[in-house]
Amino acid sequence: MQKPILKRRDLYLNRMIAFQDTEMIKVITGIRRCGKSSLMKLMAQHLQENGVTQQQILEMNFESMRFPDLDARGLYEYVEARILPNQRMYLFFDEVQKITGWENAVNAFRVDFDCDIYITGSNAYLLSSELSTYLSGRYIEIKVLPLSFKEFLDFHGYTVTKKKSPTGMLKRRITDRDGDIYDERELLNEYSRFGGMPMLADIGLETERVTAALDGIYSAAIVNDVLEREKRKGQRTITDPLLLRKIIMFLADNVGNNVSATSIGNTLANEGLLEEKDRKKPAVHTIQSYIEALLEAYVFYEIKRFDIKGREYLRTLGKYYIVDTGLRNYLLGYRDGDTGHVLENMIYFELLRQGYDVAIGKVDNQEVDFIATKTDEKKYIQVTENMNSPETRERELAPLRKIRDHYEKLVIALDCDFTQTQDGIKVVHALDFLLS
Repeated sequence: MQKPILKRRDLYLNRMIAFQDTEMIKVITGIRRCGKSSLMKLMAQHLQENGVTQQQILEMNFESMRFPDLDARGLYEYVEARILPNQRMYLFFDEVQKITGWENAVNAFRVDFDCDIYITGSNAYLLSSELSTYLSGRYIEIKVLPLSFKEFLDFHGYTVTKKKSPTGMLKRRITDRDGDIYDERELLNEYSRFGGMPMLADIGLETERVTAALDGIYSAAIVNDVLEREKRKGQRTITDPLLLRKIIMFLADNVGNNVSATSIGNTLANEGLLEEKDRKKPAVHTIQSYIEALLEAYVFYEIKRFDIKGREYLRTLGKYYIVDTGLRNYLLGYRDGDTGHVLENMIYFELLRQGYDVAIGKVDNQEVDFIATKTDEKKYIQVTENMNSPETRERELAPLRKIRDHYEKLVIALDCDFTQTQDGIKVVHALDFLLS
């Protein structure tokens, strides 16, 4: 049977290659079905293309029935029996958290054998467990997200080219495999609607099929990585699947809004979103533990507020963004509107892909959507659907004008008739940012 051709994801593959043959264990994390297993296969292909033999590569996917009921000792013995003497081995362990005591086995491989180790996991508990104790300073986390807009176009058979116009300006053009030209805004709407889960490229962007696929992804993430969390020692148990669903729906409906566990509990109680028997408002610590479980499963990401003038993080009112806008539409229904918050969601994850640490900025009583930092670089970013009306321009530019340092300030807008700099503030078209 011919192996399927894997689409390259160089952003992540290059990070893995950069740490190849180092002592660092490569830990690949992200929500289920975001492409971690394919990335492992791409790395194995890269090794073979560069002189590593098939016998030196050991790949184990612990969601497969080939490896039922293995414990740490069984895993060690399985690998030990396949180690080639006097040769470097490359060990790939997919969904390794399914093996009880896996940390002991992985640490033993590192100590006992000449090997390069790659592991994946669909829950951040993987890194908060004993791994950090055993391997302090000896692992590198590679955080995988669903497809970016550029990757979405590539996976779905579109090609982006640039061509000079008669005036000398570079114009972008997107074509399909037959050479037909597509409107980039329409394609962005498709990406916004269906999201960037890689498997959608195999089934096509038809609503019924996409919904079925996203239902499977959602169920796998919630059942395997959230509801099973109660089995883990020391964690607050997730005992109410219905309450969990209500919290998921609330967070999905409020991406980009300031929320807290208290505000979630108040809304669920006040708007009658709880069952009659559960009409009493759930405790704040209960809601918080459910949110933490969703964060650990990479379904939602939390972003903290930073006081720009006070130079400190604030404990109140963070925001949550959903890992994939297709999942959001699956949960809430495919609906128009709320474009601004959806765009904000997209830009947040694009900044993460580009390697930025991201916070919300507070300056006096106003807010800056994102402060993006890495090494010596910092950007203050506002995101808006439309920058054409004077009122919107003033609203978006006002908080940026209050920031007195020399770092870059920009507004990313879906619609904007101008991109000239105002007060040192750049205006960037969202499509240019997502396709740059």
